[in-house]
Amino acid sequence: MVDSDSNMGVKLVGWLRNGGRLGMIEMTIDSIRVSLMNYQRVVILKEKVSERYLPIWIGPSEADAIAVKLQGANVPRPLTHDLLYSVIDALGATINSIIVCDLKSDTFYAEIVLNVDGGQMQIDSRPSDALALAVRAEVPIYVEETVLDRAGIMLDQETGKPIFEEGEKGETDGEDKPGSEDELRKKSAFYDFINTLDLEDFDKRKS
Repeated sequence: MVDSDSNMGVKLVGWLRNGGRLGMIEMTIDSIRVSLMNYQRVVILKEKVSERYLPIWIGPSEADAIAVKLQGANVPRPLTHDLLYSVIDALGATINSIIVCDLKSDTFYAEIVLNVDGGQMQIDSRPSDALALAVRAEVPIYVEETVLDRAGIMLDQETGKPIFEEGEKGETDGEDKPGSEDELRKKSAFYDFINTLDLEDFDKRKS
């Protein structure tokens, strides 16, 4: 399940209510990990009030852009996301929040919510770019509840490995099992991938 490479788009949206969006769950950035199999980066989001996690595969440059800000490192010149944040500010807009809003064909999609001229605007984005902006603007990170239900995982706090629920890995054998056989196959492969991540010191890296 990967970061989206969708084309940029802009659309108007309504006001956020009660400090968040209906059907949205607030998350924090727990850590950035590396697959031991192919050295691909994964950002792990954690549900703010629960122990559910959402891993999203991202590129190395985006991972570095997020990590630099989380670690408080200084860079001599603005990075791409620093520049974008400065441009948004210079144009009189502010970042309200970012939303991981959809999951299609194993690809995550996100949106950046901007406050503009007394209203709000939602801009299509890859999750990695949206997260890199969120850590700079220090704004909330939300995930659509349906996305988290489909791709969220529980992790063992001692080993950092996925906890499988009964019937979640393998063939379905009853009407109560969620999702199609193809979806379960993909999720099983996804869990296998998570098991290749370097999760050493998992408990020591909390946002």
